Formats: sequence, structure tokens, C-alpha cells
Amino acid sequence: MKAHYPIILATMAAIMGCQSNTKNGKVEKEQTQDAGTFGYDLAFLKKYKEAVVLSAPDNANAQAIVIPDYQGRVMTSTANGDGGNSYGWINYALIESGRYQPHMNGFGGEERFWLSPEGGQFSVYFKKGKPFDFENWQTPALIDTVSYPVVESDAASVQFQVTATIENYSGKTFTIEINRKVEMLTRQSIAKLLDLPALDGVKAVAYRSTNSATNKAETWKPETGMLGIWLLGMFRPSDQTTIIAPFSKGQSEKPLITDDYFGKIPTDRLAIKDSTLFLKADGKHRSKLGIAPKSARNVAGSYDAEKGILTIIQFDLDPQGQYMKSTWELHKDPYKGDALNAYNDGKLADGTQMGPFYELESNSSVKALEEGEAITHRQSTFHFEGDKAALGEIARKVLGVEIEGLGVIFE
Repeated sequence: MKAHYPIILATMAAIMGCQSNTKNGKVEKEQTQDAGTFGYDLAFLKKYKEAVVLSAPDNANAQAIVIPDYQGRVMTSTANGDGGNSYGWINYALIESGRYQPHMNGFGGEERFWLSPEGGQFSVYFKKGKPFDFENWQTPALIDTVSYPVVESDAASVQFQVTATIENYSGKTFTIEINRKVEMLTRQSIAKLLDLPALDGVKAVAYRSTNSATNKAETWKPETGMLGIWLLGMFRPSDQTTIIAPFSKGQSEKPLITDDYFGKIPTDRLAIKDSTLFLKADGKHRSKLGIAPKSARNVAGSYDAEKGILTIIQFDLDPQGQYMKSTWELHKDPYKGDALNAYNDGKLADGTQMGPFYELESNSSVKALEEGEAITHRQSTFHFEGDKAALGEIARKVLGVEIEGLGVIFE
């Protein structure tokens, strides 16, 4: 397919948020948008990488930035044009340095493509026989530093394709073709996907990614491992941001929840009310939770009570499917992993910290693929701002929660 690029690196810097000023006889360029805005982040990113800017077909102010060099990840989006809030967390220092880091390059971005599992005998992050510790943990280049070629694009969508081999901890080599498409959604599509009557009183931006991994070699077998698709979004935290993870009680006798990935999450940071988990997302305490497919629902979200931003992810879910387990250990049940994960960043033992940010993550189920067969995982990301009552109606309808009081739920 012939590639053509829509709004890739605007030709005039002024349009992208820069202007020239004369000071002391010198011409200096400065960003016209404030930090935290979409225009600021676009001007920053285009200094270092080719940027694909997508707009919703029915709303030019609903935009997203996608970076081919970062595996086609969505770096950030906005519902209100250049001056609007920028929703994705971006690691400015790392990008500006131009240097790759050991273990992982946390460039940021509100949706990136990864592969699972992370740990265990079928891990693709640890080499065969190595201990499951940070020193030996290495994110594969395929999902860390490899650029994904654009194969097709228009003003509202972009598609990537790459073929590569990757080896797991047990020595199994996979040859896969990855296809990833990011497309902006109209307001009508947003309402339909979330089963909302309308979007009155709110500004909205949303995009859907469709991701597939096609087996290009011998059949995958459970005893030598399989691969899953793992989508992770990094967002800007605040003292009044709360992650909302509803769960189902219908598939198992008790909720299948993991809340001790990095030690038990303190009760002043994790609350369970009715059929919903609430996790504090202030970027000040490292904590992670997971929900198994039989207990997960196909939606999760967050609410920033300080800025009035409601974020929702909606993803493919197979309650009866097999999901790769990713904890850093050998597994008795390697196919009983999480469908949904949520993470709040915090300082490591040595006092360092990548963020602060928080994450919403979804995983695909896996299966033993014959040559030519594929697994596919779709996720849609939505952001809403506007009238608080209207935001409350969306949260109530989609997530089953009242946003009143969420900003102080842990106080």
C-alpha cells in the first residue's frame, strides 16, 4: 500500500506553536503555548521526531499525536486544539537527551504497543536461565527502540506494519508480523461505542487502535509459550486523580484481583466499593493492581477532579480466554494472567523515579496460532471535559460510579 502522510510536521513553525521574537538584536524562537497544553507538546515532539497528527473527521480540535519511531504509539491527545489540555505523560528529559537507556526507554505516551508475558518461563523480557531481577530485565528492541514503518494514512488514521523475530525465556523463537492502526473517532462513534444517548455539555476526543500479531512460522504451542498483545497508557497524575476499575461478580465466586505486585497496596490508596476498585493516581507511591479476565469488565478509567478530566479505556475482553501471566517468577499457571492492569508511579528503593505518571493497561487473550493465523486486540481511549453533571452522567453510565467525591475519596 502506498503511504501518504496527512499532517506530518507542519511546514510553518508558527502553526505548530512557535513564533519569532527579536530580543537584543537576536531572533529567538519560543513556544506560544504553555506547558501542559497540546500545542506545547506538539512543538516539543516535532523537534526530535517525525510526528503524525490526526484529527477527528467531525472536529478539528480533537487531535492526537502518533510517533512512528516510538512503535506507532499515541504520545498525547486533546479535545480542545493547541491550547487544550494534553492528556498523555511525556518523558521530556529522555527524549531531549537523544540517548537510549538500559532496560527500557520510557518515552511516555498514552497508548503504546507491547507484548506479553513480561516474566515467567515464557517471558520475552528475560533471557533463558537469567534470574528474574531488574539487572536482567530487558525490554525487547521490537517494542522499545524499533521504528514502525507507516504503510497507509489519511487525516484521521495511520497504519503501521513490521515483521520481526523474538525469543522467549524457554528458547522458543517467534516470527511475527505486527499490524497496528490508530484511527480517530467521531462524536457519533464515541456515543455508540459507550452506549450513550448523546455527548451534550462535554468536549471529547477519542481514538481506537487495532493491533494484530500474525504467526509467520511454525505453530505456537502452550508448552513452549505464546505471545499476547499488551497496550499501556501513561497519563498525567494529580493529587485529585483516581483510577476507576469496575469488576464483575458473575464469572467467579470472589473477585480475582491482584494487589501486591510491589507489596500490598495501602488501604489509604486502594478502596473497594461495591463492584469497583479505586486506586489513587497521584504518582507518589509505586503500586499496581490486576484483574483476571473472569472478573474484569471491558472498561476502566480515571477522573481528575482538579482539572475535570474523565478518561475511559474500552477494550476487547474474553472472560473465558487464556491470558499470559507476567509476574517475575516461574509460573505454575502461566496462562492465568490479568486482562486489566492499573499502575501508579512512585519512587524506587534508591529514591529515583521515572515519572510521575499513572497507567491504564489492557491485555489480549492468547491462543496456539497456526502459521498465518493472528491474534487481534482493540482498545479505544476516550477523554471528556466540560459540564460536571454531564461528566457524571458518562461516568455513571459507563463505569457505574458517581464522580462526586472522587477527588477526596482517600482523604
